Amino acid sequence: MTFTFGVFFRMLHIVVLGINYKTAPVEVRERFSFSKSMLESGLLALKSKKSVEECCILSTCNRTEIYAVSKDIDDCVKDIKEFLCEFHHVPLEAFSSYLHVLTDRKAINHLFRVASSLDSMVVGEPQILGQVKEAYRVASSSGATGLILNRLFHTAFFVAKKVRTRTGIGTQAVSISYAAVELSKRIFGDLSNRTVMLVGTGDMAELAARHLVKAGIRDLIIASRTLDKAESLSRKLNGKSIKIEEIYYHLKGVDIVITATGSPDFIIRPAHVSEALRLRRNEPIFMIDIAVPRDIDPRIGEMENIYLYDIDDLKGVIEENLKIRREHAQMAEEIILRGEKYFQAWLEGLKVVPTIISLRKRLEEIKTFELERAFRKLGNLSEREKKVIESMASGIVGKILYSPVTNLKREASSSLGALYVDAVKRLFELEYTFGTEEKNETGSKDRK
Repeated sequence: MTFTFGVFFRMLHIVVLGINYKTAPVEVRERFSFSKSMLESGLLALKSKKSVEECCILSTCNRTEIYAVSKDIDDCVKDIKEFLCEFHHVPLEAFSSYLHVLTDRKAINHLFRVASSLDSMVVGEPQILGQVKEAYRVASSSGATGLILNRLFHTAFFVAKKVRTRTGIGTQAVSISYAAVELSKRIFGDLSNRTVMLVGTGDMAELAARHLVKAGIRDLIIASRTLDKAESLSRKLNGKSIKIEEIYYHLKGVDIVITATGSPDFIIRPAHVSEALRLRRNEPIFMIDIAVPRDIDPRIGEMENIYLYDIDDLKGVIEENLKIRREHAQMAEEIILRGEKYFQAWLEGLKVVPTIISLRKRLEEIKTFELERAFRKLGNLSEREKKVIESMASGIVGKILYSPVTNLKREASSSLGALYVDAVKRLFELEYTFGTEEKNETGSKDRK
């Protein structure tokens, strides 16, 4: 690269601008969502802005954030706002108060926290890392990222993996549906030989069923007042559908019952369960009632061999789990801080690259100049002899370069970094090109 390489890195900034669940309500966030089909055209339009050197768009249900590299923060923020207005046809005054802007260290820290799910609505949820990876993949394949964002995002993935593997931030259930499944595992251990009955076909019931299927249950029975809905969900999850009136005939054959209907009255009563237990020879039944109002008569919980949890019981489990997650989040923050320092050191190290390139070029020019002069004086040398001398000269240059290059890299992110760079430039006179001198009458050299 030319000398502009050095100018570029001295002026480099990382900028994050966007809205998320903390700063904007859903009716605002949804207006700035980018579907998969919109991302590539959005990146192309954003990259065309004069101040934007590199960019990536992260769009999820909880956030739309733009990560950019720029030489001028103010121009970059202005251009991103303009892009959002143009692309989504929304006037600036309609969303400017909801925006958050982060730069440099704070921007780096923010991405690492997002990828590690510390900035998620549910701390520790696993989906966000996949969403960040997909956003980067699209940006990278579209040619919107470069040296800085490539390194930044890959470092974020590394940090997020460390957080996931070295802390327990994602091991505790923090959703009603997931908590229900985790409790099932506590009671039965292996679920591979268990039959589950799901009463209801709403979102929460479906999510619980999906978790159970993923956990490896043997059979799934789905009951609904509307048989069509039960059949539709059964096809998705490879289960069996029944009418809600048939649940009493199937209770004897199920190990886990999850109810989540909108019924105003109890659906399952003590008499139904007593008969089922008799036919099961008192083998336990685990019952989870996540409906409000409740679907299962609470008196059933007093029966022997029945484990009944309602939504308040699950909330207690979740709150305890959230407390554990928050403790693990402290460990995660330390990992993120180390990752941030690592990336910042790498970024600062780029500032010395132009000086290292100039220094190496300077010594190579001297080597070439002196080799040519030596070959002229030595006369007829064989190609082998020339190669031996060239190899020796290259070795000398390499050994001379080792210490200054090593020290420049080491001190790049310290308070002495700029001093080292300036000293090397002055000592090796890197502000002019070697070879632009001629001998004067006394034999010494003057620069032109």
